[in-house]
Amino acid sequence: MSDAVARVLVARGVGVAEAAQFLQPTLRDLMPDPRVLTDMDAAVVRVVAAIQAGERIAIFGDYDVDGATSSALLRRFFRAVDADAVVYIPDRMIEGYGPNTPALLKLRAEGAAVVITVDCGIVAFAPIAAAREAGLDVIVIDHHKAEPSLPVAAAVVNPNRIDDSSGLGHLAAVGVAFLLIVAVNRGLRECGWYGMKRPEPDLRQWLDIVALGTVCDVVPLKGLNRAFVVQGLKVLANGVNPGLAALSRVARVDTRPTAFHLGYLLGPRVNAGGRVGEASLGTRLLSTDDPDEAAGIATRLDEFNAARREIEAAVLGEAIEQVETSADPEQPVLFAVGKGWHPGVIGIVAGRLRERYDRPALVIALEGGIAKGSGRSIPGVDLGRAVMAAREAGLLINGGGHAMAAGLTVAETDIPTLISFMQNEVQRQLAGEHLAPLLVLDGALAVPAVTVALVEELAAVAPFGAGNDEPRFAVVGAQVVKADIVGSGHVRCFLTGRGGGRLKAIAFNAADSELGHLLLTGGGRSIHLCGTIRADTWQGRNDVQLCIDDAALVP
Repeated sequence: MSDAVARVLVARGVGVAEAAQFLQPTLRDLMPDPRVLTDMDAAVVRVVAAIQAGERIAIFGDYDVDGATSSALLRRFFRAVDADAVVYIPDRMIEGYGPNTPALLKLRAEGAAVVITVDCGIVAFAPIAAAREAGLDVIVIDHHKAEPSLPVAAAVVNPNRIDDSSGLGHLAAVGVAFLLIVAVNRGLRECGWYGMKRPEPDLRQWLDIVALGTVCDVVPLKGLNRAFVVQGLKVLANGVNPGLAALSRVARVDTRPTAFHLGYLLGPRVNAGGRVGEASLGTRLLSTDDPDEAAGIATRLDEFNAARREIEAAVLGEAIEQVETSADPEQPVLFAVGKGWHPGVIGIVAGRLRERYDRPALVIALEGGIAKGSGRSIPGVDLGRAVMAAREAGLLINGGGHAMAAGLTVAETDIPTLISFMQNEVQRQLAGEHLAPLLVLDGALAVPAVTVALVEELAAVAPFGAGNDEPRFAVVGAQVVKADIVGSGHVRCFLTGRGGGRLKAIAFNAADSELGHLLLTGGGRSIHLCGTIRADTWQGRNDVQLCIDDAALVP
């Protein structure tokens, strides 16, 4: 392999023995026996029995991308095996996150015998207990942090429950759901369910859905997750899912899909339904086989996404102003609290704050004495663990999450106590270390070395995302030949180097920052820059550009 690819692999801890599998991950090599997950056998026995008996199965999903993909995956599988299944997605504004007693009892009254919760349920103690009392069997399929005690359910399948030793805690909920259908499929095969009139489904046809949920839930792209995404992108490129094909058209994805397209173009539109539109739209889009229905839903999600961006911009502006006027620079977590903020965008705003300030951020929306918060973290700070600690301390009405993202519900009067508790909990995690912005570089390049060929070589290390960051390089001794502001505050510039050459570069959302000022006024001076190198195919080009993360004048 090329020197550039070899260096990138070494920087990620990939040795010679693991390199081939890392570069070409397959389910054949990486797929575990689903039974390694605690309680999987119990879940399979109950689901297979329900299918054989013709009992109604209800899928209770979350309203984000991981929940929508998990719900759509199960819906497609049950439809393929002639099972009676319905999907229920709660309304974010009215019902909040996770299973609630009225919804579960309603499903029971409508004939459901089994409810499978996906991407939720691990801390829904009271609703699941009420469902059990009403004669409803609940199977929890989740991946969020678990408490020592578990809901009293027919089965709790979660690689992050304390007594699970599968080593699969990095999976998104959709990954756990895929292992469930693999195991149920095997159980149905063993009991003779399939035959000439009922063929066994090829589960690989749904890996595009699994890839979307895996990337958008920002779980580490390693091991099985990496195989899900690599193989899922191949399925996505074939356009077999009418919903994803329609969404790709409205999102103007006109090249071979990558993890970038999943995370930044398709995922946000699926999310928009649950955030500011209709919670069930994402699941309906991903599970329909009707191209016309898919086209209509995709258009609506695109419109909701545009509305979401406007709402997000307004809330982000207020949050930034609050952080910059009142945040304590000595505290590790950024908090922003506001009345009237739309709960559907606070998670995105938290992510924007995290990116802007390189610190964990938690954004809280107040409404009628109850506050809903959403947080995003950085490597080294387990925000889900901190929220679970606050829940166990009795400070929250509800809450949970994983290392990089968490959500909570709290009484407005308890917010000051919660903030103090969370700061102390994160300080304890840091064990005296101070948070500081950190950019890890994979190497240093001169301007003429940044070429289309280099981009094509680095593509072998894709897909990029959490746990496998896009390679970042320093471009040393460059000069800004021209710089201007384009779009909504982006700084575009053209670089040359000591040995000549020409390189297009862009710093996104940097016009009002120190970085943007340096690029706009640094003409003629020698500058070191760092960032990621990407193909520039705008309007049919075959070029390369540097996406700038930081810069510094050469002393």
